[in-house]
Amino acid sequence: MAEKKRIDEPTGTETVGHEWDGIEELNTPLPRWWLWALYATIIWGIGYTIAYPAWPLISSATAGVLGWSSHGELEKELTDEQGRRAPIINAIAARPVEQLKSDSRLWQAAIEGGRAAFKVNCVQCHGSGAAGSKGYPNLNDDDWLWGGDITSIHYSIEHGVRNPDHDQTRMSQMPAFGRDGLLKPNEIEDLTAYVRAVSRQQPAGAGAKRGAVLFATNCASCHGADAKGNREFGAPNLTDAIWLYGGDTASIRKTITDARYGVMPRWGEKLNPATINMLAAYVHSLGGGEDEKVQTASAMVANGK
Repeated sequence: MAEKKRIDEPTGTETVGHEWDGIEELNTPLPRWWLWALYATIIWGIGYTIAYPAWPLISSATAGVLGWSSHGELEKELTDEQGRRAPIINAIAARPVEQLKSDSRLWQAAIEGGRAAFKVNCVQCHGSGAAGSKGYPNLNDDDWLWGGDITSIHYSIEHGVRNPDHDQTRMSQMPAFGRDGLLKPNEIEDLTAYVRAVSRQQPAGAGAKRGAVLFATNCASCHGADAKGNREFGAPNLTDAIWLYGGDTASIRKTITDARYGVMPRWGEKLNPATINMLAAYVHSLGGGEDEKVQTASAMVANGK
C-alpha cells in the first residue's frame, strides 16, 4: 500500500497518505482547546507528583513536598475524635460499674460504646445479636450461669471463664461420669432420664426414679437438690427449657458421659477498664440483666465479695 499524501479538495485538509478500498484518512489537527487541556493536565500531574505522595519506592513512597498523606489525615481525625470522646470515656472508666445507671448520660454512652466493642470482640462466639449458639450462652435471656447483675457480668468479662493461668477466673469442672468410669452406662441412661424428667421433657418413669437417687449422690452438690443450679459453681438450672449444649436425650447423655468445659477469654488483659465497663453495661441492657439488689449470696461468693 503506497502512501500518497494530497490535499482533500472539499475540506482543504491534507490526507495521511493511507488508502483502504478508496477510503482515505484526513490528517485533521486536534482542536487547540483540546491540546491546551492536555498540556494543562500534564503540568498538573507533574505538580501533583511533586506536592503529594506519588512515586512508589521499595518499602514506601515519595513523601511529597507538602508532607500530606491519607494515613496522616486519618491519624489526625482519630486523634481529634479520641480527644472529643476522652471526657466521657474517662468518666465511664472512673465510675464503679454498678453506679453507671445513676447517670443517664453515662449509662447511655456506655451502652452504645459496649455495642460497638461487642461487635469487635464478642460476636464471633455470641453472635451479632448476642443470641449465642450451641456451647455459647444467649445473653438476651434471664438464664445466667454466674449471675446476671452488672457486677457479676463485669467480673465474668474481666476475668473470663476457666482460664487456668488466672487465679481470679470463673472456675468449675463437671466430672466426666462415663469417660472416667464414675458411672456405668445403665446409670448414665437413668440419670439422663431424670434430667429429662425434671426439665418436663418426658414423664418420670422407672429410669428417672433410679436417676433421682444417682442425682442426689453425684450431682446435687453442684446443681442443688432441686436441680435449679448454683451460681457459685456456674452449674446450670436443669429444670428450665434453656440448654447450652442441647436438652435432647443424646446431648444430655453426651454431657453426663464426657462433661463440658467451655472457656471464655479474660478480657481484662486485652481491653481497658472503660471498654469492660461499657461491655458490661451493654450485655446487662440486652433484656436479661438483673438488679444488684437480687444478687444471691452464692453469686456474691463467686464475685469475691
